[in-house]
This record gives sequence, C-alpha cells and structure tokens, in this order.
Amino acid sequence: MLKSLFVYGVLGVLLIPAQCDRITVCVEDDDDLRVDCLIDPIPNKINTYEFSWSSGSKESLIFTNVSGSAAEAQFKDKSYVTELEPHGYRLTLSGFTATLPHNTTYICKVSGVAIAVTMEKDQLVKCSAVSVFLQSCSSWIVCLMLVLYTHI
Repeated sequence: MLKSLFVYGVLGVLLIPAQCDRITVCVEDDDDLRVDCLIDPIPNKINTYEFSWSSGSKESLIFTNVSGSAAEAQFKDKSYVTELEPHGYRLTLSGFTATLPHNTTYICKVSGVAIAVTMEKDQLVKCSAVSVFLQSCSSWIVCLMLVLYTHI
C-alpha cells in the first residue's frame, strides 16, 4: 500500500510540469514523410491548419485549409492531411525524403497556435508504434513509474 502511494505521488509530481512533444516527424515504410501535430482544437470553432517547413530563412507552405492561402505548387499533389483522434492533424508528404535539407524546421499552426521542431535529416526515425511511443512524454513517465514501482 505504501509502495503504491509513493509511486502515485511521484507520478503526480512528474505530471504537473510535463511538456509533451506536440509535434513529431518520422518517415513511413514507403518513405513518405509524416508530421503529427497534436494541438488541442478550439471548441465550437472550425479549426484552420497550416503545415510548412523552413530551411535557412525560407519557409515553404506545404498544406493549408486557410482561406486565401495556398500551398506551393511542388507540394500540391504530393501532400494530404488527416484529422487525428482525439485531437490534432497528420500531414503525409510523398516524394521528398531523399531531397530534404540537412537541417529542417517543421512547423504546424492550428487556429493561430504554432509549434515547431527542428530536425537534422539523419535524425528522422521510421514511423512505428515504438518510435512514436518513445517520442511522447507520457512514455517516459510510464517507464519511470514502472522502474520506480519494480525497484521499491
């Protein structure tokens, strides 16, 4: 009983300051680039989204549903976005992993809230349940909790 209280107490303390990676980038088995953007939607509002990347000082718009904006022509038939449950959006981009710049910043904006992550080309991992699990903050908390629980 005391052991469980200690573990739950530690978990509670760790959850308060936890900052999850709300954007993840990986390469699918067919070499498509995948960007998951996990921003909470604004209730009772149609959410707008934009996906872009930048290398150096140039930002390129890959996909958007914002009225009056358009993706660059090179991405038109090579990208699509799906909605994630319970919240967020996933960009899938075909045919660009071989030509990615060495250092790229991936940016997503949902209803005006922007998040970004900068990755080097050789840091991109294959998309799998394990790699996505390891990129999320909750996985580290669960692992820590299991380690603490088994060693107490």
